[in-house]
Amino acid sequence: MRSAPTKKRNVRQIVAVLLLSLAGCGSESDRVLEETFEHLYTVEPTANITVQNGDGAIFVYGSNTNEVQVRAVKKAYRRARLRQMAINVVTKSGSVSITTKFPPRPKWGLFDRSATVDYTVVVPATANILGLDLDAGEILVDGMRGQTTRARLGEGRMFARNCFTNLNLGIRRGNLILSYDWWEKSTFAAEANLAQGNAWAYLPVGGAFHLLAKAVHGEIFNDFETHAVAESAAARGMKVHALVNGGGEATIKFRVTEGNIKIVEASP
Repeated sequence: MRSAPTKKRNVRQIVAVLLLSLAGCGSESDRVLEETFEHLYTVEPTANITVQNGDGAIFVYGSNTNEVQVRAVKKAYRRARLRQMAINVVTKSGSVSITTKFPPRPKWGLFDRSATVDYTVVVPATANILGLDLDAGEILVDGMRGQTTRARLGEGRMFARNCFTNLNLGIRRGNLILSYDWWEKSTFAAEANLAQGNAWAYLPVGGAFHLLAKAVHGEIFNDFETHAVAESAAARGMKVHALVNGGGEATIKFRVTEGNIKIVEASP
């Protein structure tokens, strides 16, 4: 029969071997592998653009161009998973569709669950963004002036900046920032719906717009000369319904189910 010191020594050796093996696995899997995809496509100024992604980011910039520039950076911890990610771009007359295929996620065990794609897409500012769809991560749209821009985010953060277009933004869980560095007299509607999270709007002092905001389970903080009105007990929440600087031809509309809304009067 083995003595107690011998048993303790064997246990210590086994633990040491396990720790060394785990450390070795960690050092190998901690290295982030990257692969870059870059292509340029000639399109019409009013082309329809869609981007579908799972995990990562979608950054879309409007520019004075007749091209769509696509740059995608794939990231994973293992070469096999990097190869399994596929980027598919389909161009037709007047449209560009970008879709992402991800490897299946393991259901059990300590397996590699990595796989993200970060997109940077430069498009004509007058293009129509028919859909930016991202499961988790970050979406940015900047400088769009087409007829419509739509974006949907499952979880993460969304930014819309200087977009004088009909914006339709939706977030299941996360935060949203809508901002304008200047104001233009044009007809458009920026509408955002959040199931859970907080929304901020940074709007110029001289901006003229119809402001509609509703926080079902939350509060509204408003810098403009309007007041948030508490709903009735049956309706719940708080709301703002006001014409800022006469109203103009633009509409800014927020609805948050669980969370707060902050409307900031920003200096240009």
